[in-house]
Amino acid sequence: MSDASARDQGRDKSRDNAMSMAAMSSERIEPDENVWTRRLVLFLRIMAVISILKGLYHWAQVTGFIGGEEEAFENQSMAWQTATVYFAVIELVAAVGLWLATPWGAVVWLTTVVSMAVIELMFPGIYGGSLTVVGLEAMMLAAYLALAWMAARERPP
Repeated sequence: MSDASARDQGRDKSRDNAMSMAAMSSERIEPDENVWTRRLVLFLRIMAVISILKGLYHWAQVTGFIGGEEEAFENQSMAWQTATVYFAVIELVAAVGLWLATPWGAVVWLTTVVSMAVIELMFPGIYGGSLTVVGLEAMMLAAYLALAWMAARERPP
């Protein structure tokens, strides 16, 4: 009888050992399954920091912290003032949503990206029509779409 109970205890220990090894291995595999989602969240957080900086830059223009007497907010055209206030507000709202990785944050951020590209291309008199800005905005948009697509592929439907 003692021989059978010793064998049962050996089986229980080996079974517990196998279960703990399976648990450890599943913990290691699980983070690799969501690698694109983690990359997307990291990208969103980086874009949140950039959006905060852009929003603060626009607020600095509105409040007069940057620029000289000739470049003061009051001395600019109505179109420039409107665009600057719009970006000062929407960039900071987008930054909050991006940092939280919420769907609305991505939508607001995409709105800012497209808005800036449209203003630079269609209304060059407002900010100067810089193709460099449009190219950077397009690269950020392409990176977001690629990461979002890869993250969506790793989640089952």
